[in-house]
Amino acid sequence: MSQKIVLASGNKGKLKEFNQVLGGLGVEVLPQSEFQVPDAEETGLSFVENAILKARHACQLTGLPALADDSGLEVDALQGAPGIYSARFSGSDANDADNNRKLLQQLEGKQGAERSARFRCVLVFMRHAEDPTPLICQGSWEGQILEAPRGENGFGYDPLFLIPELDKASAELPAEQKNQLSHRGKAVQQLIGTIQAYL
Repeated sequence: MSQKIVLASGNKGKLKEFNQVLGGLGVEVLPQSEFQVPDAEETGLSFVENAILKARHACQLTGLPALADDSGLEVDALQGAPGIYSARFSGSDANDADNNRKLLQQLEGKQGAERSARFRCVLVFMRHAEDPTPLICQGSWEGQILEAPRGENGFGYDPLFLIPELDKASAELPAEQKNQLSHRGKAVQQLIGTIQAYL
């Protein structure tokens, strides 16, 4: 009997990644859209706050344990922007291409180390909406912002995120390799190590 968990996101890329890594634990991750759960208002001022808001919202509306992920890109030259606004960097109905274009515009003229950045991910798992001790896992991934997109894999800012030691963009990595190295991969490894006690 697999344990059902609702993912507080409609992002197909994230859903696929979570099912790949949690499937081995006998966990089935279902998107909140399957339960007609609307997106939570992301009114928090940090990745942690937003992930808790999303997880609690999904628990309340489905009665199932929920997993929420809040992640984004922090660019040092932009004082940590886009940060918690990564998905809506260029407006509330922005797509990945719009966000990537805006990022490149804002970094025009910056070179090498001035383009340092990192992806951050916070995962929150709540057993129920009133869970007083949600499980919180975090991961980060250091890199630089390229001057033009590269690669066809991944989503979001992956085509612009260079991993210097590999000289590859995140979007040039096969899924398995990305899952091992990425901010989400690191947070998920923490989650796998601790979630069983919660299940």
